[in-house]
Amino acid sequence: QVQLVESGGGLVQAGGSLRLSCAASGSTFSINVFGWYRQAPGKQRELVAIISSRGSTNYADSVKGRVTISTDNAKNTVYLQMNSLKPEDTADYYCNAKMIRAWGNSDYWGQGTQVTVSS
Repeated sequence: QVQLVESGGGLVQAGGSLRLSCAASGSTFSINVFGWYRQAPGKQRELVAIISSRGSTNYADSVKGRVTISTDNAKNTVYLQMNSLKPEDTADYYCNAKMIRAWGNSDYWGQGTQVTVSS
């Protein structure tokens, strides 16, 4: 089992920055991929960024160049640094931990943190 707790959301003006944090606990050694997803009102949840246990990253086209995902293994924490924020970045942001196994994958989610970008 893995528990995830996000923090760092809030209200920011367009062009501003925020850093989201996701503290992981439990069987963190078994996690293969960490990710950040977001869900805007009335829309489906979408991928923002992922980072593998080897440090490989991937970003949604909408955030490339503005967002950086990183991990601090000593603190079991995943970060999402967001710069040059736009009103369309407004959403609830969720941390995800994925365990990939031959017999099936397991997904764990945090409770989410709200990000609001004002124009």
